[in-house]
Formats: sequence, C-alpha cells, structure tokens
Amino acid sequence: MTTELHQAPEIQATRIIEPQPKPQKQAKPKLSWREQREQRRRRRVWFEEILGWVLVPAIIVGCYWLLNVGLAAMGSSPEALLSGFKTITDAL
Repeated sequence: MTTELHQAPEIQATRIIEPQPKPQKQAKPKLSWREQREQRRRRRVWFEEILGWVLVPAIIVGCYWLLNVGLAAMGSSPEALLSGFKTITDAL
C-alpha cells in the first residue's frame, strides 16, 4: 500500500531545478562632484516645474474662491461688481 506521503519525494526528485548563476553586477563609475551637482540641479528643476504646474492652478482657484466668499460675506457678488464697473465706464 502506498500513500501520498511515500509518493511525494519521488515527484519532487523528478522536478530538480538547477540554480542559475547570478549575473555579475557591473559597478557604476563614481560620478565626479560636478556631475553629482548637475544631477541635483536637473532633479530640482524638474521638481520645481512639476510643483509649479500643480500649485499655480491651485492658487488661482483658491483666490477665486476667496473672492467669492469675501464678496458673499459683504452681500455682493462678482457679477454685481462687474455691472457696477460697466455702469461707471459707460458714464464716462
């Protein structure tokens, strides 16, 4: 009588996988201080550019929102201000 316990080592013995040799990592040449500085500068410029594309629209939307909130607190609206300016310029 054989059981699965007796058959398992035979199955594993047929599935032997030979280990692959690890490829040798090539050492990167050490960068000079000028090359390191250029890399830092390049990263900083990219970071500032991305930050600008995110923050400038956020600031513009925030200013518009604050303007609406401020005018609503005073009982006015941007449309009322524009119509008032138009009335003044038409009178001139």
